[in-house]
Amino acid sequence: MDLIYLDNAATTPIFPEVVDAMHQTMKKHYGNPSSVHAAGRAAKAKVESARKYIANLLGALPQEIIFTSGGTEGDNTVIQCAVHHLGIKHIISSPIEHHAVLNPLEHLAAQGLITLHMVQVLPNGLPDMDDLERLLSEIPAKKLVSLMHINNEVGTVLDVEAVGTLCHSYDALFHSDTVQSIGHFPLKLNELPIDFAVAAAHKFHGPKGVGFLYARKQTALGALLLGGTQERGMRAGTESVHNIVGMEMALRMSYETLEADTTKLKTLKKYCIQKLEHALPGTTFNGACADFDTSTHTIVNARLPMNEKKAQLLAFHLDLQGICCSKGSACQSGSVSGSHVLNTLLTKEENKLPSLRFSFSAHNTKAEIDTLVAILVAYVNS
Repeated sequence: MDLIYLDNAATTPIFPEVVDAMHQTMKKHYGNPSSVHAAGRAAKAKVESARKYIANLLGALPQEIIFTSGGTEGDNTVIQCAVHHLGIKHIISSPIEHHAVLNPLEHLAAQGLITLHMVQVLPNGLPDMDDLERLLSEIPAKKLVSLMHINNEVGTVLDVEAVGTLCHSYDALFHSDTVQSIGHFPLKLNELPIDFAVAAAHKFHGPKGVGFLYARKQTALGALLLGGTQERGMRAGTESVHNIVGMEMALRMSYETLEADTTKLKTLKKYCIQKLEHALPGTTFNGACADFDTSTHTIVNARLPMNEKKAQLLAFHLDLQGICCSKGSACQSGSVSGSHVLNTLLTKEENKLPSLRFSFSAHNTKAEIDTLVAILVAYVNS
């Protein structure tokens, strides 16, 4: 059976060129980048070349890019080191953040190390800016705001410039989980009021297990992992040279075709929404994902009209038919409590209907959408 892969927000298929670059690196540049001999220096050169490329692409300084194992480590580094090294006592976030943010925040709050404040979230998935300003104005102490750029479940796009400007006007640091946007949106971090951002290579057709953290130079963020002086003392552990090279290649390829891919994906998303609305009357869309002005072109989160019995077996049925998608986010698809994002945005009655997240890459086609919709219609009418 040919799979129809519509779960690119969970992970993306790796570019063949990335595999080739990683293979060549593993064969030729096997030295430890911390070693001072020729093999080590050659490996170090590959790491630093990738760092400079990524920094230049995103409008950062090379020393502001720290290689990590991915988004979860990056988010944890920012949050925990802000508390332990920068003296942050108050953190403002939202209930629809990724668990890579929510879990460390809840852990720190349970230990009594921070006071956690949750900004109110509007039905479209955006934070209430008035409530955010109220929270900022009421907290006189050092504070950090952590709000993601693109929500990984419903695709809402945060106005990071407006949020960051507001944060800085109240002397708050601003951290944004940009895992769903780097590789898909043109970002110039030096032109945005963002202090910390994170990325994961497997979200833009790179390898799993590698990512990077952007930490603005002036913030003086400390290290989470100790045990060596790698990454300018910011992240101990031998750098994964082949993964870093693969990430650089994936990012390079993603931005080379960004404009064309964005145009294609906007067309594909619109087509998907229209097909679902026409074929399954009563279909609604969660958050702002049907609003192209406030949502990403890569995600459709649809709430489908069907009875409870059919809803329970929907994901299983789609899997049997070769459709790869998510019920909520992939990180939480096995949870019996459901999606914390949808639990926040939807009423109890709305949440009785099944919601599916379809997330696209430039590899997807209208023919695949046609097949998906036909399978859904046949299942609903069976």
